[in-house]
Amino acid sequence: MTTGAARDRDREHGHDADLDAPWPRGISRQATMRISDVLRALGQEFPSVSHSKLRFLEEQGLIDPVRTPSGYRQYSQADVERLRFVLTEQRDSYMPLKVIKERLAAMDADPDSAEHPAPRLAAAGSPARRRWTAPAVAQAAGVTEEFVLSLAQAGLLPSTGSTFGPSAVDVVRIADALAEFGVEPRHLRTFRTAADRQVTLVDQVVAPLRSQQASAGRGRAASIATEMGELFTRLHAAWVRQGIDDLG
Repeated sequence: MTTGAARDRDREHGHDADLDAPWPRGISRQATMRISDVLRALGQEFPSVSHSKLRFLEEQGLIDPVRTPSGYRQYSQADVERLRFVLTEQRDSYMPLKVIKERLAAMDADPDSAEHPAPRLAAAGSPARRRWTAPAVAQAAGVTEEFVLSLAQAGLLPSTGSTFGPSAVDVVRIADALAEFGVEPRHLRTFRTAADRQVTLVDQVVAPLRSQQASAGRGRAASIATEMGELFTRLHAAWVRQGIDDLG
């Protein structure tokens, strides 16, 4: 991986750093983004990403932001794309960080290979953690506001005041699809209760790490929580599929 100091020297002396740059190529490597900008760019797609998670990934050698003379971290669009790749592999492929780091090293060795995922520019203007009103959820999900409120009243859409969290639209869309089969909001309460218990179990596992002062501990807590959440999802899906197969 090209170090932050090396990138600074390349820019200072006018070198074309992209000729031997790591993956991804063709995206700006000018480090102008603060850590808050990175969180805004990735927050909608990865709501759990945090300052400590980014610092943990840096300590693991997965990203290498530039340090200003005063010690502040600055990131480029290319850094954001590497982060997006790491977070996507964790979320969608359940890959441990060691394996992701090895894959990044292979991508860096041959950045132009057609086998590598195509980077996409981060949506830097997207909100980090969008809050939804009931009318907005209804419009986005293509349902009535009454249906949204019925889910909220059943405890399926936890709210803060009069707004709902970033996952509200997905929950409503799934509940609407299940309603086509006669599944009502009251039938889904047991699923919600089970999910809450799983979150409580994850919290018990990561609480000691999250309470540490070091950013590495908090970052590792976020990483473990994400991996455990995905494993719980896979386990639940496996049990449901097995049950459905047994019905046949």
